[in-house]
Amino acid sequence: MKQPQENSPLCFAKIIGQDKAKKLLQRAVAQGRLSHAFLFKGPMGVGKKTLTRTFAAALNCHKPEGDEPCGQCPSCRKFRSGSHPDFIVIEPDGATIKINQVRELKKALAFPPFEAKLRVALLCDIHTMRREAANSLLKILEEPPDQTMLILTGDEAGVILPTILSRCQTVPFFPLPQAEVAKILTLEAGIEMENAATLAAMAEGSLGRARLLLAKDLLGLRREIVETLLHLEPDTPAAIQALGELAESAAKLKEDLGELLELLTTWLHDLLLFGHGAAGSIINHDLSPTFPAACRRWSGSQLSERLQLLDTARKQLARNCNPTAVCEVLFFGLL
Repeated sequence: MKQPQENSPLCFAKIIGQDKAKKLLQRAVAQGRLSHAFLFKGPMGVGKKTLTRTFAAALNCHKPEGDEPCGQCPSCRKFRSGSHPDFIVIEPDGATIKINQVRELKKALAFPPFEAKLRVALLCDIHTMRREAANSLLKILEEPPDQTMLILTGDEAGVILPTILSRCQTVPFFPLPQAEVAKILTLEAGIEMENAATLAAMAEGSLGRARLLLAKDLLGLRREIVETLLHLEPDTPAAIQALGELAESAAKLKEDLGELLELLTTWLHDLLLFGHGAAGSIINHDLSPTFPAACRRWSGSQLSERLQLLDTARKQLARNCNPTAVCEVLFFGLL
């Protein structure tokens, strides 16, 4: 369990987008009508954790300003610094939330809050939970501890047990406006608006994902892979060496490798759109000069086969296959 490290202000009004979620939670604060468990469900990187922290701060603020936390009282300062003892955060250990993490949470919740009026436990990405961990969590939801609220976050496409869904009040989250994401990226990172717009489109309205793509330079690695595939011939010494090196670079991404595979998937989708005369719908604008050569090299059916290879690679990684070996097979197949 750990505390979040956030620097954004504790203020509903300053959180970008998610108007429906904010109104629901602000009304809950104002009226004091609270569920013992909420499920914040939607894409990654659109503000679920930030809104959770603000909600928790508002519920425990000593001098609330309407439905907003004051941001200055001792409780708010602890929430801002990530040091509040009654704000518990559990994130996946590796790829999943494991049962020992839920057991640790149970032990922590067996005692009263240290100082908060209402302790808040945030469990992130519960769609990653193994079944035994989910069943253990279910027992907490069925018999919630006093003075405790559970907030779960989950991906809209992830699988969450119906028994967990039925015991939570679901709060929907949605992709952020891409123009807003691009604007924030230009202010934060000082990048050009065109590059920021490409990142925002790639991230599909997820600010968190756009920041990840920028920080890890995943677009740069994606470009290197694409250009290498276009300039190499199969079954040559140069191809074996270059693709082996790229596989090692990709494998070093570890938990972010899935994001790279998703970028390569969008590139192949763009090639199919370009080949069918729908260039106006493409996302990889910075790679558009490579599209004519790529479409001459691979037919539509060959592009579809390569999409299947990417899907297979994702499934292999989910089964904990060796990342370097998975990437080597994938890149040689893409060639």
